[in-house]
Amino acid sequence: MSADRPSAVSAPAHKGVLLVRLCNWVGEAVLSLPALRRLAAAGYELHCYGKAWAPALLKGAGWPVTVRRDGLNAAGQLRGLRRELSQRDSVPPALLMTNSFASALEMRLAGFAPSGYAHEGRSPLLRHAYRLPRFAHAAHAYWHLAGCFLGTDEPFPASLDWTPSDAQRAQARALLGQHGLAPQSFVILCPFSGPDDRENRKVWPGFKELAAALQAAGVPVLLCPGPGEEAAAAALDAHAVCIPGVDLGVYGALFELARCVVANDTGPGHLAAAAGARLIGLYGPHSVAAWTPISPNLRLFQDAAKWPAVDCIVAAAMTAEDRD
Repeated sequence: MSADRPSAVSAPAHKGVLLVRLCNWVGEAVLSLPALRRLAAAGYELHCYGKAWAPALLKGAGWPVTVRRDGLNAAGQLRGLRRELSQRDSVPPALLMTNSFASALEMRLAGFAPSGYAHEGRSPLLRHAYRLPRFAHAAHAYWHLAGCFLGTDEPFPASLDWTPSDAQRAQARALLGQHGLAPQSFVILCPFSGPDDRENRKVWPGFKELAAALQAAGVPVLLCPGPGEEAAAAALDAHAVCIPGVDLGVYGALFELARCVVANDTGPGHLAAAAGARLIGLYGPHSVAAWTPISPNLRLFQDAAKWPAVDCIVAAAMTAEDRD
């Protein structure tokens, strides 16, 4: 071979199927995306197992997802999945992105020998129990877990690089057309928090004023409430375009098309960051720095003592389209 001719980069050897138990929360699942891609790049054929929203979230990546049954049926479902995925009587390896004892027990009862972090006394259930170090950001824990499983050490990427499927992008554009919104003309607000935040302590109190200021300036506001959030969306801004019930893949495609996204500490905020949207992140007294979004297009307002003032966020949203 000529010395000045670059050698071809060989594809990784196919390592077979790897069953991955996904995280239970949208934000966590989004932050684990680099780890999942790392496993796939190493030659594993990923088959994921998780919540009902996971297939739409991962559709663009092309990884099949089995939706977990709630309750006592999970182990039986996993036994069926083991038979489906096993090749030549060889049970595929399993990796737990979750840290719970229950997730490890379900896998063991189904005949898998899962690997994961040593946590909640579940080490005897794990084929490989890895020590969980303390990390500055939660995403690094998932990345480190993949590295432990693969036996390799690589730097964490600068962005999460989530992409929707072509069909999800087409559906997002069709929805905008139905509501008379042009790409890059509107601001998406994510004024909700997850069900674990029962007192809405992570919800920035200025969303209603922000929506009114944007509307007064001629900037359309788009809300995409999830199940049970419709009434709160209507109370926030009666003039906003409200599109309830979109799946996470279409939601992410809408983030790609927005002028900017304003989100507090919530799963959709992480998805907006991963989609490459111009994101204004609002993290106040009850949010944790280890769970902030990761994106080169993030403008983070974070203060453990107080929430940011409304006029600051209005100004940031109005000038967001001028930023790279």
